[in-house]
Parts: sequence; C-alpha cells; structure tokens
Amino acid sequence: MARRSIAERLAQLEAQRKSLQTKLGKQERARDTRRKILLGALVLHRLEKGQDAFSKEQLPDWLRRELPGFITRDDDAALFPDLLGGGAAPLPDKT
Repeated sequence: MARRSIAERLAQLEAQRKSLQTKLGKQERARDTRRKILLGALVLHRLEKGQDAFSKEQLPDWLRRELPGFITRDDDAALFPDLLGGGAAPLPDKT
C-alpha cells in the first residue's frame, strides 16, 4: 500500500474538520430551536393556565409592550392578535 503524501493527508483532515464543523453547527441550531420551543411553551402555558397575578396581568401586559417591537412580519403578527391588538382573539383553553 502506497503511503499518502502529507498534502493528501492534510486535505483529508481538512475535509473531516469541515464535516465535523457542519455537524456541530447543526447540533447547535437544533439545541437553540429546542430551547426556544420550550420557552415559548412555558409562556403559553402561563398565559393559558396561570392562576397567579403574574400570569394573568403582568405577563400579558409585558408581552403587549414587547411583541410589537420584536415581531416584524405580518404573518407572524397574525399569530398573536390577542397580544398585538389585531383583534381580541381569546387565548385557547386547553382544559
């Protein structure tokens, strides 16, 4: 078996490095997406089921103040008519 040159071995290692870097990037994006989903689920749960003053008053008030500056697309804003003033759609009751 012929030995590969140093340049060939370096090229193979660089290709492996790029492959692993791509894989790491995908893992980091998946982790970030999962965190966002879980945090959003917690906020929605508190809005829908929360019994304390924070869930009933402070959280919705804070979201009404913050969401307009955060949501930039009309399609996204349409998902939050109850919090963005696009109508008074009630929060779903999941009892």
